[in-house]
Amino acid sequence: MADGIHATAIISKEARLARDVRVGPYSVVGAGVEIAAGCSLGSHVTVEGPTSIGENNSIFQFASIGAPPQDLKYAGEDTRLEIGTGNTIREFATLNRGTVGGGGTTRVGDNCLLMAYSHVAHDCTLGDGVVMANAATLAGHVTIEDYGIVGGLVAIHQHVRIGSSAILGGGAMVSLDVPPFCMAAGDRARLQGLNVVGLKRRGLSEDSVRKLRKAYRTLFQSSLRLSDAVAELAHDRSSSPEVGQLLDFVESSERGICR
Repeated sequence: MADGIHATAIISKEARLARDVRVGPYSVVGAGVEIAAGCSLGSHVTVEGPTSIGENNSIFQFASIGAPPQDLKYAGEDTRLEIGTGNTIREFATLNRGTVGGGGTTRVGDNCLLMAYSHVAHDCTLGDGVVMANAATLAGHVTIEDYGIVGGLVAIHQHVRIGSSAILGGGAMVSLDVPPFCMAAGDRARLQGLNVVGLKRRGLSEDSVRKLRKAYRTLFQSSLRLSDAVAELAHDRSSSPEVGQLLDFVESSERGICR
């Protein structure tokens, strides 16, 4: 701790910061916080522990990191927030620690972008490359898999899963699981097709996209029951990893699939 910490910042003696961490004016870092090398905190940032923050994270002014969960059942238990590497957390974003009932830990992966006023509630799990636009809000126990994109003003119900490379349109109210590679929008959110632009950006081949289109039509646009549609696509599972991932997600859904 040294030159990069502003004179008005308050750093607990029980916090552990790498030597090159920068902390801006009037920021507060509490006991039980660990911040790795290459991180920067803007002005008026509050970080409460137990919280671990990996390398090269940028946290902008007025963000609240690691505060107790907004859960009436929470009674001061020792729970955690874990943030990976290379994330950008913008102004007024709020990330809460976990609860005992939800496993005890809220997790954010690597290279995520959490825009202004976004909220990550207790026991949520974010994969790598997740983008949450302005004022996107996650209730407790939400999972967003790698490269999921959550549009502005989206609200996601507790225990919902958002699949890998799925995208949610602005203002969506999401109460059911959104499968990988799909687009969803509306109140209540409904599927709008495949996230073809996102798939191409991820480097999927035309053949992979074609197979996903076929799977999407069979699952969500045919007259088949969902279980029968999954069975219909069984032979495609081994020929396309992406189709296999889509079918696995559908089969493992506990909350129900957005249709």
